[in-house]
Amino acid sequence: MKKLPLILSIIALCGMIALAVVMFTQGDKKNPAAEPETQVAQAGAIVWFNMDRVLEEYDMANDLRSVFETKANSINQEVTRRQNKFQKDANSFQDKMNKGLMTQSTAQVQYQKLQEQEASLTNYAQQKQQEILEEQQVMLNQISDAIKSFVDEFNVTAGYAMIIATQGDILPMPVVNGSAELDITDALIEGLNAAYVKEKGKTE
Repeated sequence: MKKLPLILSIIALCGMIALAVVMFTQGDKKNPAAEPETQVAQAGAIVWFNMDRVLEEYDMANDLRSVFETKANSINQEVTRRQNKFQKDANSFQDKMNKGLMTQSTAQVQYQKLQEQEASLTNYAQQKQQEILEEQQVMLNQISDAIKSFVDEFNVTAGYAMIIATQGDILPMPVVNGSAELDITDALIEGLNAAYVKEKGKTE
């Protein structure tokens, strides 16, 4: 009878060892695709991501920004060209006036034309500035819609209770400080870029 506790202890120890072996071997057989390394937060958790990093590292955002900047630069160059031409014409008119190289009636006609040219230039510059603002807003809407759509789809599988976007370096808001395990920024960037590559492949 005295050997019974010893036997039970040995059986219990063997059981613990067997359980540890099973858990260890199962851990080795986990599918990396099903549980990506970048997704460490558990389902039901409140997680967050750094919007600044997403905007900087999201390939679609960078491509759209590049297209927008090209258009904006082209418009600004044309506005500048017209402004320079007007300034040249105005300087030429003033120089001729100072030297007395035109009659008063001719000067009045030329001055009227300069006023019309200036008004036309102002309207053109305002119109093009509005176009730039609209192009920028469309670009931001496209990026925002793509991120929101992906996050919604991403969370169908992840099952988080809430996903919060945070921005800012000195004092990020609304997440001032959070556990690294709840930061899903890397997972989102990886997924967004993979989805963008796949979408580009369909259109090419």
